[in-house]
Formats: sequence, C-alpha cells, structure tokens
Amino acid sequence: MMIYPKIINRLIIVLILFCITACASRKNLSQENKILESNPQLLFLNYTISINNAGKKKIHFINKKIADGKLKSNSSKYIKTGNINDLKCIQLDEKSKEIESILIKNPLVKTVEFVNDSLIFEKKVLNLNSAPLSLRIQLNSKTKSIVISEIVDTLQNSKPLITTRIY
Repeated sequence: MMIYPKIINRLIIVLILFCITACASRKNLSQENKILESNPQLLFLNYTISINNAGKKKIHFINKKIADGKLKSNSSKYIKTGNINDLKCIQLDEKSKEIESILIKNPLVKTVEFVNDSLIFEKKVLNLNSAPLSLRIQLNSKTKSIVISEIVDTLQNSKPLITTRIY
C-alpha cells in the first residue's frame, strides 16, 4: 500500500519541475523579443507612380524618412492577397534575401462614391495616369533595401519597378 503514495509524490515533483522549466523558457523568449524590439523603427517612403500610353508603370522616388516608433496595427491600406497590377513592397537584407513583404492595392485605380442628381449613392472607378504613393512600414533591423514590384499574374509573380537603398 505504500507504493502508491510514493508514485504520486514522484509524479507531483515531475509535474512541478516541468511547469518550472516551461515557465522559465517562456520568460527567456519574452526577454529576447524585448531586446530585439527595444529600438523599433518606422520607414516612411514617398513616390509618384505613373503609367505611360503603352500601359507601362514607372515609379519615381521622392524621399524617405526613418523614425523611432512602432506601427499600432496593420494599415487598412495594405491588403492580404494581391490581384494583377497591385504592388508588392519587399524588404531585402544585404544578400537581397526577402525579409518581409506587404501588398498594396493599385494606387492608379481609385473608387469614388458620390450622390447623383437623384440623390442616390453611386460608385465610379477612376483610372488615373499618375498618383502619389506613400508607404509607412515597420522597418526590420536587417533591411538594406526596399523593392516595389508589380504583380503580373494570378500566381502572384511580380516584376520589379524600383529599388530603394535604405542605408
């Protein structure tokens, strides 16, 4: 009859040790994440995008600004899945390896809602020849350049339009 209490005591000790090691490892990971995110930075990029008569897009760099800070949440400006002619903004490291990317709805297509003469809401899609393109990105500490590409097919393949060096 004495065997059962010994087994139960050993199981309790094993469970306590397991809980302690599990909590300790989580604590270390949290501390490492805080160290990595101790100096988050935002990158602000400004471009103009235009399309010529042949339908070819061109992006012109205006300026960039790096500031301390962290994005509160993903902007509604960025989309989850891209369509043909949408843009992809890719952060690259020093070896041109992709670190992070975001998708941007085509800035040359704007949907406008208005009230017509009959006082009914209408939507109209405008295809612009040029438009400003302003990006606000959480900058990865390993990022050395930003590439903005145009999605060219349904498989999300893209062709680069412009590369901007960060540092």
